[in-house]
Amino acid sequence: MSIRYIKIRKHSKTFQSLFGLSVAQFDVILQRVELKWHDSVISAYKRPGRDYKLELSDMILMLLLYYRSYVTQMFVGYLFGIDDSRVCRIIQRLEPILASVMAIEKRKKLSQEEVESLLIDATEQPIERPKRRQKPYYSGKKKRHTLKTEIRLTLKGRIVHVSKPHPGSVHDFAVFKGEQLPPKESRLFVDSGYQGIADIHSNADLPYKRSKNNTMDADEKAYNTALSRLRIRIEHTFAQLKTFKILSDRYRNKLKRYGVKFNIIAGIVNLKNGFA
Repeated sequence: MSIRYIKIRKHSKTFQSLFGLSVAQFDVILQRVELKWHDSVISAYKRPGRDYKLELSDMILMLLLYYRSYVTQMFVGYLFGIDDSRVCRIIQRLEPILASVMAIEKRKKLSQEEVESLLIDATEQPIERPKRRQKPYYSGKKKRHTLKTEIRLTLKGRIVHVSKPHPGSVHDFAVFKGEQLPPKESRLFVDSGYQGIADIHSNADLPYKRSKNNTMDADEKAYNTALSRLRIRIEHTFAQLKTFKILSDRYRNKLKRYGVKFNIIAGIVNLKNGFA
């Protein structure tokens, strides 16, 4: 018995657990993808061989299950009654379409909320050891090869920016400088990995650091506590992103498609948090 949307949508708890979002949220994604998928099918070259065999709703479910569990494509194909090569073809065909309707847009004009204040942080994910150019990907912090991605978040919890992925040896502050800088009037809340940000953005809040020759007083400790309470929202957002195991387990796919996957999942998290 294979997984099919028409049947599993009747079991809301199971649906949420398997695919990481509710039936209603999935229906929003399906509605957005349907038109683009139809246009792509009409314009695409009809290659010889078998068709996809699954309905569009089932193919999107399959991709979400792959993101959510990050098991092998052979195992996912077994659950949907298709072979692993067809799973691979479906994912490659669906990802650009999903990205066009779900990914975080890079806009030159920001809303007033985005201009006023932003939470900024970067996350690292382990990857397979590269066959070539290993050194740039080795993270001294994680003691393994990683990819690093920065997100920017409003105080209400909406992801407004996702950076391109960087090798793990790149410093958080270097990732920030390599992206489009926020407006000067924006107030930025960052962690201690962004030391030096005041040189390029004067309106930034960093935690105080203790050293051997400089202990923190009560006011500085209270400031750090207040900043941590404010920044906890971005840590919760990272936790939501990493419920999709493809962003938390050791990444096994091609690195050039990592950014697309991260952006799609960021769009899904925004949808789940009410920022459709």
